[in-house]
Amino acid sequence: MHTAAGVEACLPIRSDMDLVWVRQHVRQAAALLGFGLVDQTKLVTAASELARNTLVHGGGGQMEAARVSARGADGLRLTFSDNGPGIADLERALSDGYTSGDGLGMGLGGARRLVHDFEVESSPGAGTTVRVTSWVTRPPRPREES
Repeated sequence: MHTAAGVEACLPIRSDMDLVWVRQHVRQAAALLGFGLVDQTKLVTAASELARNTLVHGGGGQMEAARVSARGADGLRLTFSDNGPGIADLERALSDGYTSGDGLGMGLGGARRLVHDFEVESSPGAGTTVRVTSWVTRPPRPREES
């Protein structure tokens, strides 16, 4: 069992430097929870895109990181929130190939493919909240020798 120390955080997203802190925190938290390198990279990539969206499109906001557990598995939940203009056409923003031209060019749809659970709440004029969760995938237990 892992403690929340080093995992739980609420980080501001107000500048490009804050994007660096978000990526560093997500990588460290994922490593503490036991994510493998590939899964760490997927989660950091998704977090980077979502943090940039929070800054560029939402005018800044924050990321909250929390350890979660379900069915015996540990996970990392990241919540990105802003009070910006919201997403006018959420279905279009989530569609494959849609990008505003900023960031990594993968958009919300690409970020959604890199995590296990993805939720977005947005309405015009009311800001946006994107919540993603990735779960630590554990290798199968070795068989008992008989």
